[in-house]
Amino acid sequence: MSTRRQRTTAPAATTPLLNKHGAVPRALRRRTGASCLPVLGVIILLSLLLIFIVRISSPLVSPIATPGVVDGQYTLRVVAVGDLHSDYDNALKVLQMADVVDNEGNWSGNVDYFVQTGDIIDRGLDTIKLFQWMERLRVQARAAGGQVFSHLGNHEYMNALGDWRYVLQDEIATFGSIQKRQAAIANGFLGSAWTQNYTAVSRVPLHPAAGSPFVDYNASALSSSPLSHASLSFMHGGLSPSFALSHGTPYPSKINAIGASLLKRCRTRDPQPMPYPPGEYAGLPPGSTSEEIEFYGSDGPLWYRGWAQDDEDVVCAKVGAVTTKIGVRRLIMGHTPDFDKIVSRCGGKIIIIDTGISKAYGGVLSALSINYTLTPESRSTATVAVDNTANATVSNIVTMDSNSTSTQQSIGKGVGTWKEREHIIAIYPNRREELVLEEREIVGDFW
Repeated sequence: MSTRRQRTTAPAATTPLLNKHGAVPRALRRRTGASCLPVLGVIILLSLLLIFIVRISSPLVSPIATPGVVDGQYTLRVVAVGDLHSDYDNALKVLQMADVVDNEGNWSGNVDYFVQTGDIIDRGLDTIKLFQWMERLRVQARAAGGQVFSHLGNHEYMNALGDWRYVLQDEIATFGSIQKRQAAIANGFLGSAWTQNYTAVSRVPLHPAAGSPFVDYNASALSSSPLSHASLSFMHGGLSPSFALSHGTPYPSKINAIGASLLKRCRTRDPQPMPYPPGEYAGLPPGSTSEEIEFYGSDGPLWYRGWAQDDEDVVCAKVGAVTTKIGVRRLIMGHTPDFDKIVSRCGGKIIIIDTGISKAYGGVLSALSINYTLTPESRSTATVAVDNTANATVSNIVTMDSNSTSTQQSIGKGVGTWKEREHIIAIYPNRREELVLEEREIVGDFW
């Protein structure tokens, strides 16, 4: 058996064809002298019941076929959501739609990782409610063996800086006053949560062989693995080629250290500047380093829009160098909204998930679902060729003929042939759209 991730499953929904005792309701029984169904009737009714259960069991519309569970198979489900902008009601609808939470808004156990890419704050009234909910989900997820990955967006940093242009007066009232809202960010529950549980960027491996989500990408240690780049990078705005070149390694800790340093500098200003408006914009705190200035600049991970707005041929020519450098296959971000759909570019190497979920925008409700499986097909000793780039779209490792002149690597006992499957779906209220379906045959020891 492999060491595969176990996912807590939610209880099956109770079907209306059974009463509270688990029996067929009296109204559905065929009345006979013995007040019971004949055997044939029971078989027919149970068959109809099975069909009904299958049809209602999925929370999503227009199901797309997925492979069945196989002994030794590793599975992982990740759901990612973009900008929420202080709209709890729509955020709840989205997480329920994607089966991240149940009807009461609690962790469902039907997802391994939930990712939110920042901009929870501004433009609405539910700042306190949303951030408190995210912290509850974080605790519930960990208790169930899952994980919540939270990111800071440009709007979280704007608020820490005192740039309150998009803060509603009624939202300030939910804190009690301007001073109490400032205190919540500087030394209260908001600032503490951002410091402890939020980052600027993340690298989320799809399989343990690609590393840990809490450890930097190690190119040398993973150089011989066909799963070296089986990871996803999440952030709010985007990791520009220039910022990746100057600050991209080690990834993600270097960028996150810069972001944490700037956030601390904002929170520890004494006194805090009067928010803008009505005060004057104070800008970055005195003493901000050149790295912090770049971080908050237009090419930094909070504000960069190039992956979303530049021409397709331009971004597709550049993205491979960035993904290879930081050890991922895809860059997934919010920040630049398309109010109709999640946008996939360059064969899914770039995915923009901000669809204007908040009522402030009126965009479509959406979530991104990444379904990953690694399934054993055979076990053998083999000599293989290795392709470690993030740009490979077919088999990353293929068994080589002994007479091949390609670079080969001998691997020992216990290895086998595996089918890797990555299925990425955009979820909307009334439909689902397949964005990526990639399958690779690889060889390795993943038991």
